[in-house]
Amino acid sequence: MSSKKAPWAASKQVAQPEGKIRRSQLITAYGPGAMVDLIEDAVVIGGLDFWQGDGMRVLAESRLCASINARRRQQGLRELRTESPFREPPSCDDQQPSKASGIRAVEFPTWFVCQNPSCRALVQAWNGLERKGGHYLHRCDDRKTGAISVPVRFVAACSRGHLQEFPWLWFAHNGAICNAPRLVLDEGASGDFSEIWVRCRSCKKKRPMSNARAGLPSCRGDRPWLGEEGTEDGCPEELRLLVRTASDAYFALVESALSIPPVKELALRQAVDGVWNVLQVASPETLPAFRMIPEVRKALDGWSDAEVLESVIARRAGTPVDHGPVRTAEFRQFIAAPDEVPGKLASPSDTFYATRARREVGLPASIERVVLAHKLREVRAQVGFTRLQPTSSDLQGEYQVVPAALGLLTDWLPASEVKGEGIFLRLDENALREWERSEPVRAREAQLREGFSKWAEALKEPPEFPGARFYLLHSLSHLVLTALSLECGYSASSIRERIYCSLPTDPVPMAAILLATGSSGTEGTLGGLVDQGRQLLQHLRCAWDLATLCSNDPVCGHHSPHKEHTGRHLEGAACHGCLFVAECSCERFNQYLDRALVVPTLGCDPDVAFFRRRP
Repeated sequence: MSSKKAPWAASKQVAQPEGKIRRSQLITAYGPGAMVDLIEDAVVIGGLDFWQGDGMRVLAESRLCASINARRRQQGLRELRTESPFREPPSCDDQQPSKASGIRAVEFPTWFVCQNPSCRALVQAWNGLERKGGHYLHRCDDRKTGAISVPVRFVAACSRGHLQEFPWLWFAHNGAICNAPRLVLDEGASGDFSEIWVRCRSCKKKRPMSNARAGLPSCRGDRPWLGEEGTEDGCPEELRLLVRTASDAYFALVESALSIPPVKELALRQAVDGVWNVLQVASPETLPAFRMIPEVRKALDGWSDAEVLESVIARRAGTPVDHGPVRTAEFRQFIAAPDEVPGKLASPSDTFYATRARREVGLPASIERVVLAHKLREVRAQVGFTRLQPTSSDLQGEYQVVPAALGLLTDWLPASEVKGEGIFLRLDENALREWERSEPVRAREAQLREGFSKWAEALKEPPEFPGARFYLLHSLSHLVLTALSLECGYSASSIRERIYCSLPTDPVPMAAILLATGSSGTEGTLGGLVDQGRQLLQHLRCAWDLATLCSNDPVCGHHSPHKEHTGRHLEGAACHGCLFVAECSCERFNQYLDRALVVPTLGCDPDVAFFRRRP
């Protein structure tokens, strides 16, 4: 046997990264500023200034970019670069990882707890700990070898998204000064805050963590994910205790737009931009001559001289094209979809292809139309995040105030691209308005509004009450989504909703839902979801049966948002047994739901149901 080593044995082993996160998760649960537990450490994901690599593919979506820039101008924020506003997170090779490609993370928190039961010392990493074998070791008084220390699970944050170390020294001594503090964190068997004590071995002072729920010092404005220059001075908020792994530690604010064919004005502007090197000096006298150039003639084909000159003048003045509200434009595109023609398929280059399905026999008259979206492309961009309390978007899916920054110097946002299919379902506007005007529905809406008002009392800038129309559409969306997932071949968590709803003051009345494949991973366009859109009647019947009786009735049906004492002020008759779905599928964190507005429900007036009879 030869003693020569195999080729793979001679090669140097490449150091693996500290942790791995899916690219799609970097704009949702683990974006900039999110705290992540690794195998050995705890870190906070670095801001966009610390994202690097060649795999950051540019994603273009002009309508989404224009919508975000309009609000960034109002808030005095740096606008996105129009030619490359969105980028995918960097891609990395697990077999050949490199520090030149990936996302940097900052060790946070830096306070650690010794795991020796007889020690339980609470110390900072650079003050008494030794890094060895991937662990921090603490030299306890009663041990010759170091004991493993783990990151403390408590930090401090404010409602504006700032994050800092919990003030352990200040808290243990209640603001007093100790000359030689030696802190210890004692935890009871239950883990309840009343059984967790911070004490000082030197001065013998101690306090329970239950006292940390109020009375903490003011926020310093720290933003460790943005580096040394990330501190935002002058934060008026008070610090609040935060558990690193709690569900309220990070709420990503994600906006999205479907790639639909451009409106007339935008299409003309794009054509002018393509030959701007020629048209920038165009005038009524010279434009006919310029149109003789083959490149210009091809770009401006179908546009009159007056239309071209108007676009050129607007381009010179820097006037952006008015895209209109994002979802209103999409709604108009869906209702303008042509009738389905058997055998006609979408072009491979199309990013949007939708046709109106033939009406099923027996489909309720309250369903105005069904549109089959054979091809969809959605761009999702994270615009910011909040902590402690989620922020609701408006009915266009836009956030008017973004409290936490993703980067200091960047003029782009992290984004992901989803390609799939979907079903668009529009309710009849006349039937809906008649339902909204009925006295039982008005009474139910008043109860929902009262519960909403109680929920909004704790918010400085509460959103506008969406109305009974939105509760109806949102609840119907969850019911149909669940029914579809049983037949279409997609899991329920890979189907995502998109609500098209208008307020009474909006110029374009909207009342529709889009259920589309929403996974950026392996599941894509398989055709199963679109095919089920041609059999919508059976799914409506299944949804009706699922909603009329919940496994938690009569408790679920009798739930009143205006009398609720457990904080569920945004739900009517809704719970995990009937309406709640995976949060990755829902736009509103399973809030603004009430099945009593959809079908007759136990304990509620049956006249408030939009579908009073089984389809």
